[in-house]
Amino acid sequence: MSPTIATTKSAGLPALQINEQELMQVLQSSLYPGAQEASIKLVINYCKASGLDPMQKPVHLVPMSVKKGGTKEYEWRDVVMPGIGLYRTQAARSGAYAGMTEPEFGEDITENLGGTEITYPRWCRTTVKRQMSNGAIVEFTSKEFWKENYATAGKDSVAPNAMWRKRPYAQIAKCCEAQALRKAFPEIGAAPTAEEMEGKPLAYEGETIDGSTGEIVTKRDINIPPAHPLAPKPSEPKLWPADRFAGAMTKHAPAIANGTKTADDLLVWMRKQATLTADQEAAVLALKPTPISGDVMSEEEIAAIHKREMEEAQS
Repeated sequence: MSPTIATTKSAGLPALQINEQELMQVLQSSLYPGAQEASIKLVINYCKASGLDPMQKPVHLVPMSVKKGGTKEYEWRDVVMPGIGLYRTQAARSGAYAGMTEPEFGEDITENLGGTEITYPRWCRTTVKRQMSNGAIVEFTSKEFWKENYATAGKDSVAPNAMWRKRPYAQIAKCCEAQALRKAFPEIGAAPTAEEMEGKPLAYEGETIDGSTGEIVTKRDINIPPAHPLAPKPSEPKLWPADRFAGAMTKHAPAIANGTKTADDLLVWMRKQATLTADQEAAVLALKPTPISGDVMSEEEIAAIHKREMEEAQS
């Protein structure tokens, strides 16, 4: 049986006073499922040194490709990284935290990234307030751009991962808040948070991350680390085959010509099926309604034709 974890007055938390093996079992089965025993011990020691309750999950275990010391080889290792919750806790403990503003977002942008269509804010801005020793309230503002922060689904993919697809606003807001907290409280730490590094390798081709500052530093002599053995293989975007595209154009062009459907309607439907090339999108947008001469169809007739065309398109 492992000995009880030693505690200090500053770290006299109930979770750190129970048997080490029992605490490790709890953390490994609930907060860090699947993590190695050595990685769990890293979390416990990190929390002991900082007086943090590991049951509140103040830090995260992030699989990173790390360069071995004195070599140019890389190995996958669980790295303990602070979460945004830890930065919030440390700022509050300082006694100088005076709140923060609601995040502001830039204009919405809809873009197809690696075959995934996503709408995201161009930027996010957040201000953290700190009360100085003389009583003055000083504001520290951070502005972060979504395209510079989002995590991709894989090393060779530009598509956002599942979390950044599901929560494009919340994820960039957390990254922006972390930067603002580092500006306002540099003494709480300078390492990037797990939210900022999620889905990203520690090293990039031609550049690397400085773990002490979170800054990207140019470094041309590094090797590209291999893909994580458990990482999903990046999927190639599904493109519209030329023959299928031609058939769809032939089928739907009459509906656009008689005004029962628009080119934009067809474009939206096609984008849901597969990725269009620039030339294909231009060809769809070039379809125009033909001026009608003579009798004009009633609204009921147009609605019936439109309904039939949509049913055929979905079949």
